[in-house]
Amino acid sequence: MTCHAIHRGGRRHGRVRLLATTFLSTILMSGAAWAEDIPEVVISAPRLSIPAEAKASAAGDTARLLSGTPGLNLITNGGVSSLPDIHGLADDRLKILVDGMELTSACSNHMNPALSYMDSSKVERVEVWSGITPVSAGGDNIGGVISVKAAPPVFAAPGEGYAVGGRASAFFKSVNTGIGGSLAVHGADDTYSLGYDGSWVRGLNYSAGGDGRTVHSTRYESRNHELSLGVKGNAGLLVLKAGQQDIPFQGFANQRMDMTGNKGYHGNGRYEGEFGWGKLEARAYWQQVKHAMDQAANEKGGKMPMRTDATDVGYAVKGDINLSQASTLRIGHEFHRFMLEDWWPPVAGSASMSPLTFQSIYGGTRDVVSAFAEWEEKWSPQWTTLLGLRSDTVLMDTGAVHGYGTAQEGIDATAFNGRNHAKIDANFDLTALVRYEPDGTNTNELGYARKSRSPNLYERYSWSTSNMDSRMINWTGDANGYLGNLDLKPEVAHTVSTSVALHDAGRKDWGIKATPYATYIVDYIGVDKVRNNVSGGANYPLLKFANHDAMMYGIDFSGSAVFARDTGWGDFKLTGRLGWLHGEMVNTGKAMYHVMPINGKAAIEQSLGGWTSAIEAELVGTKAGVDTLRQEPKTPGYALLNLRGGYEWEAVQVSLGVDNLFDRRYYHPLGGVDYTEMRRTGRGTNTQAGPLAAPGRSLNAGVTVKF
Repeated sequence: MTCHAIHRGGRRHGRVRLLATTFLSTILMSGAAWAEDIPEVVISAPRLSIPAEAKASAAGDTARLLSGTPGLNLITNGGVSSLPDIHGLADDRLKILVDGMELTSACSNHMNPALSYMDSSKVERVEVWSGITPVSAGGDNIGGVISVKAAPPVFAAPGEGYAVGGRASAFFKSVNTGIGGSLAVHGADDTYSLGYDGSWVRGLNYSAGGDGRTVHSTRYESRNHELSLGVKGNAGLLVLKAGQQDIPFQGFANQRMDMTGNKGYHGNGRYEGEFGWGKLEARAYWQQVKHAMDQAANEKGGKMPMRTDATDVGYAVKGDINLSQASTLRIGHEFHRFMLEDWWPPVAGSASMSPLTFQSIYGGTRDVVSAFAEWEEKWSPQWTTLLGLRSDTVLMDTGAVHGYGTAQEGIDATAFNGRNHAKIDANFDLTALVRYEPDGTNTNELGYARKSRSPNLYERYSWSTSNMDSRMINWTGDANGYLGNLDLKPEVAHTVSTSVALHDAGRKDWGIKATPYATYIVDYIGVDKVRNNVSGGANYPLLKFANHDAMMYGIDFSGSAVFARDTGWGDFKLTGRLGWLHGEMVNTGKAMYHVMPINGKAAIEQSLGGWTSAIEAELVGTKAGVDTLRQEPKTPGYALLNLRGGYEWEAVQVSLGVDNLFDRRYYHPLGGVDYTEMRRTGRGTNTQAGPLAAPGRSLNAGVTVKF
């Protein structure tokens, strides 16, 4: 099990306990990792810092703050909607919590993933569990858990009276003329705290490396507002939040559609209390989203309006019970409901998109009822064990549907409506871990996890075989058409992982860690080919979600070393990470989709007083193993050089950096196809699109003022 804890500067009130058996706690500096103290299995979360230059580089895309975590890569999506990928498993195969809320992509293209609802400027802490994930971290996933948290309420010290403070920041990115800013203010005494947090980001279409070509359908704009109330007393801490998000537009170059509107409203409340027996945490939340898609006229030139209304609602109650000084029992109960209405209004004058409203998902519901128990025992200073069991009961259903009115849609709808749609999956997870530390310079781990995930609503209930309709069901960036499957079984992943870490006795100067792992996934939700598209050729076939067994194995390396201290130029540190992964479908031996080739980062970092700087190299191998069924494009290997620096004095922090210094033309292996460019060149909808070009050189600048 690996947990990387990322924390933005500032004083935290109270202890945050998390399960972690890791060698490095990772702090992100535009992708590089600093080594910090090696945590124990149960620790207080380290107070780390996300530098301002990382915030400027992320430009509102919170997922980019994770890009330095070993084993984690990002799948290209929209400008503020990148999708984290842990060891080749991404999107709904990960559990992503936003301030404790379980949020679901309310879109057949997954344009509004969970992390898109929190601006990067607001992030105070990120926890990433990969590999052997504790059952208390979350269920209904097979790849890992990511938890993103905002800063806790700020209270005045006893006797201080009333305190007012906050921060204001702004940033600029040259590659897409990206600009943005954020403002956070609070007023508090020692009992009550009122706060506001708002942000705005905007970016135009970015320029590709090499020739500077404009990559269309990559512009975006996002606005976020949130009010918070904190109450602190002898009984504990109560925090209430209410907020709104508005994304008026976000382009998606590797999708057939663009986001033409996304408005979300949320309410979130949590209670934390410490008692003689241990700690209690309770949370309840609600979010409603109204989402719209279409083909932007000035980007893709088409018209096909799509609408979604969705609601997430849930609660969680967790308790840490201190059985003894060395023994802790964690128990909890959770509930999450997702409700979805997905319809496509008719287009006047269109023969294929009228006269009726297309009902994609009608009255869709997905409920998850969970309970878990987890026992942690520190048998001696050298030996620690963790054992957990979790139950997740998933109930899904949807109503009868109909299409625009075409003959084929009528046939498909009749067949779908004639089936029973109600499904119940009784899933369970199991985690077992042992950690052995023979001395102060050696840390070893061995663990096994059984994890399970039920299909999402679109995987089970997408029903139309029409070329046009099925191509709207696609969150994979390949422009193919997808068909749901009512007979899908839940995925069950069996993971074995071990790690060996060597480090200095003080755990400050140097360290290196190797983590090999292997996962066998029973009933992995892959695809079967139904047919080539009817209107011509083998490009963009119709694919049906189907269960297959899959096998994945790989290894992560990470490390750091301080090689110079107290020189005339400050301290110097070398950091790096390397990841390799192999994934294949067991029945065919062919490559799984979106498997990252060998990749790594290395950086030399310098610090002197308030000044920090770094030079970083990013290297990615050739992606030759591709999913031929999805016609995944091959991509050549590449090497990038990035620079960054920052200076902080008193209440002002300034950052400056350059990504892709030499303006290298490259294609990210998880970037998908450039569907928009194919449409704009007039090659027609059945011409195979090439890989999506990545951003070119970008000068990034940011400033933050605290008051």
